[in-house]
Amino acid sequence: MEALFSEFTFLSDQALRDKTFDPSTIEDLMKLFEVEAYRAWANLELQAENEARKADDEVRESEEYLDSVMDSAMAEFRRFEEEMDRAAAAEHDSLALGHGGLTAKVSQ
Repeated sequence: MEALFSEFTFLSDQALRDKTFDPSTIEDLMKLFEVEAYRAWANLELQAENEARKADDEVRESEEYLDSVMDSAMAEFRRFEEEMDRAAAAEHDSLALGHGGLTAKVSQ
């Protein structure tokens, strides 16, 4: 693109000095500017698509990791809950048996 600007500057100076300068020369250069601008735009669009694809992949990987961590946490919670239920049932049974035994002693 810088080479095109240099050429444009050169041709502009030439057009100012030379009365027989052919304006189509600058028109051809302007077409080259257009082509170069289109190439740059297409390249940026391709880069943006690649970045969007990478971002989508990272989001999907993050979601999969989060799902895995949540599944693991829920499994651990269920184990904890079952353990608490067993401990509560054991304590209930020991209190019920102990209270029942105390009732039997009082009634004698």
